[in-house]
Amino acid sequence: MNSLRVRLLLSLLAMLAVAAALLGVVTYRNVLAETESLFDYQLRQMALTLRDQGEIPADQASPLTDEQLDFVVQIWTVDGRSIYASRRHPALPARALLGFATVRAGEQRWRTFSVATRDKVIQVAQPVQIREGLAANAALRSIVPLVGLAPIMALAVWWLAARALSPLQRVAAGVRERDEQSLQPLATRGLPDEVAPLVHALNALLQRLGASLDTQRAFVADAAHELRSPLTALKLQLQLLRRAPNKSARQAAIEGLAGGIDRAARLVEQLLTLARSEPGAPPIVRERVELGELGRAAIADLHAYAQSRGSELVLEAEAPVDIEGERSALAALLRNLVDNALRYSPPGSRVVVRVRRDGAAALLEIEDAGPGIPAAERERVFDRFYRRTGAGEPGSGLGLAIVRSVAERHAATLSMSESPAGGLRVALRFPGAVESAPARSGLARSSAA
Repeated sequence: MNSLRVRLLLSLLAMLAVAAALLGVVTYRNVLAETESLFDYQLRQMALTLRDQGEIPADQASPLTDEQLDFVVQIWTVDGRSIYASRRHPALPARALLGFATVRAGEQRWRTFSVATRDKVIQVAQPVQIREGLAANAALRSIVPLVGLAPIMALAVWWLAARALSPLQRVAAGVRERDEQSLQPLATRGLPDEVAPLVHALNALLQRLGASLDTQRAFVADAAHELRSPLTALKLQLQLLRRAPNKSARQAAIEGLAGGIDRAARLVEQLLTLARSEPGAPPIVRERVELGELGRAAIADLHAYAQSRGSELVLEAEAPVDIEGERSALAALLRNLVDNALRYSPPGSRVVVRVRRDGAAALLEIEDAGPGIPAAERERVFDRFYRRTGAGEPGSGLGLAIVRSVAERHAATLSMSESPAGGLRVALRFPGAVESAPARSGLARSSAA
């Protein structure tokens, strides 16, 4: 039974039924007791009425001899002589118990009231079976309205429950109307206090979902636009290869095609890396990562490129610094930062990768001797596919976007400032550095031959 309405209705109806049954039982017992008291009152009043009555003549006693009367009246003298009986009932005792009493006469019980005067004793008796029957009928008549009212109350409970749950129905209908093209917030006006938090949470979810979908649409549109140019270039280079008139022309076309394939592959790799770091991506698989090792791996990967430019790559890591994170994502982050530093630094310059502790945090810094980034543009450069005017280096504009996405997923603080060499310093502060085991540390250096 998963329906909230059905469970609520069954609970309310069960409570109503129990309450009606208890009320009926209490009412029935109270009416029985009141009726018994009323019948005792009648017995007493009848006996007291005859208290001052002398011997009743036969013509006046005839109404009391009616067989339809439930009462039996007997009068004795003080010496026990019967001077009157409304009708003879041999089973009734010939002696009276003063006051109220319940006596058994044969197979029948009687309720009696007796009173004594100076010269006689008066007894009025009534069968208990008749009293109980009359009392039961009166009690049943008193609960008949309650029984008739129960179905009306059940219908009222059904209607009230449906009305109380109608805001949930409206919310459900509003959610069913939403799709990926229509994520407007749900109406919150007039909602009960119990439903309003749910609707506010749904609206926040719809807002986040809308932002995520907008980001994905923009990502797909930008990616399609960016992939169009390298693919077009590859087609042109392939045509040049086919039309090459001699071996040297074919070799140049092949080298151009290979370079275009490398650039397209790097762009696709960056797009995939960025997609894995976007909001809504699966949660990162955390493991212990030593930032110095990542720095050495990045320097090794870019050693050949640094040699081709005559540049020097230096890792400063005096002690191991471990954090909890996703190794592949952090490796992509560091490689993009070092690659950007190399590309935008003059040939023969020095790029420093520094790893150290800063209190309870881990600090990763990359410094170069390039032109730097003006403070006004330091926020824009993290946008996808953004390339600064006059940068002079080819690229997709995805490197720093990947860096920011990975940093956000690792709760790292990302900042930019001017380096001592006049270029750019990029700093990432990772909270909660973990204790490191003793490991190889010191100064790692890669320089041009």
